[in-house]
Amino acid sequence: MTINPSSETPAPRFAAASLIAVIFINMLGFGIIVPLLPFYAKSFNAAPWQIGLIFGAYSVGAFFGEPFWGRLSDRYGRKPLLISTITGNCLCYLALAFAPNIWVAFFIRLIGGLAAGNGAVVQGYIADVTPPEKRARQMSYQGAAWNVGLIIGPSVGGFFAHTGMGPAGFRIPLFIASGLAALCVIAITIVIKESRVRDTGISHRPSRWSAVGEVARHPVIGRMMLLTFLVGFAFTGIESQFGLWSQARFDWGPRNIAVCFAFTGVTAFFTQTLLTGRLSERYGEGAMLATGMALTAIAAALQVFSVNGYMTIALMCVTAAGQSVAFPNVGAIISRTVDPHRQGQILGLNNAAGALARVVGPIFAGLMVPVVRDGPFILGAMVVAPAILLALSATRRATARPDPYAEQSS
Repeated sequence: MTINPSSETPAPRFAAASLIAVIFINMLGFGIIVPLLPFYAKSFNAAPWQIGLIFGAYSVGAFFGEPFWGRLSDRYGRKPLLISTITGNCLCYLALAFAPNIWVAFFIRLIGGLAAGNGAVVQGYIADVTPPEKRARQMSYQGAAWNVGLIIGPSVGGFFAHTGMGPAGFRIPLFIASGLAALCVIAITIVIKESRVRDTGISHRPSRWSAVGEVARHPVIGRMMLLTFLVGFAFTGIESQFGLWSQARFDWGPRNIAVCFAFTGVTAFFTQTLLTGRLSERYGEGAMLATGMALTAIAAALQVFSVNGYMTIALMCVTAAGQSVAFPNVGAIISRTVDPHRQGQILGLNNAAGALARVVGPIFAGLMVPVVRDGPFILGAMVVAPAILLALSATRRATARPDPYAEQSS
């Protein structure tokens, strides 16, 4: 028994907007914690490689969670999976506030990543209720909500964190993040309507490993997954070491990091709300995906030559604009390519590729920093540049070939 998009859901724009508004609450909690993680790990006297490890732990969990939750949401519906996964994330924030050492914190982050690996469920809901030609716009709005969380969240976290108190100095931000996740669960329960209903139309669904083989061979989705991995590898490597890099270079602390993230969040918000959807609909998803990759590569390469905090913030804003132009188009291209019955599963596999990149990227960056201080930015630029050609190749094939998934479902 499977589930199909429901004809009884609310109007697409209202349904997608409602979920994005509610998910913003959870994203706000995420934004509180992420900029503080290097300092939180350092409060346990963690080495740079351990800081990369605690960043990566969340993504290891998400790597397993994304395709699992996405596939379950195809079968049982989006709403119950959202409620259960965000509840798990709420409890993990609470547990992290009382972690006695770096290894317990690592384990909690691992479980938290497994619980929070629900991006495919959110994207699947948006795809369920949005026409294909409007999905890049709606997914850019989802990204905008994420970045508003990164505007407000770091400011809240930086204000309430007290780095001189050791791990206990991070409890108040973690309590706030946990409370916001709990509020998100309540809002989903009350406000959000299910986007899929039971249907017996399809009795067989490939396993995760069979699906991996399919998408790896697919001329469009396979390339999109590789692109997601490469860019995620580059960007999360930079992100994981940015706090300590800026501290060493400009003597920045948590509040300076919060200001930088606030500026990048504002840039991403306005790019995603005002530009991404319109540009994608006018010039094509593939062209804008390649443009976003080019901006990201250029900004990462120039960061090596940054001479002050103002230049650093400006280049981080360019990076944010590039990511904001690019990534909503990845989800849109995949969602219009796959069988609607399997959107959650395939989007989950793509998100798992991003999660794997978020495991490997911070570890590589942590190993490079003691050798080359600017290593994460150099590596990031070198990795992202080939992704531009990959994006163009994938989108050319998307328009040139019929969709094998659609043929299988007909």
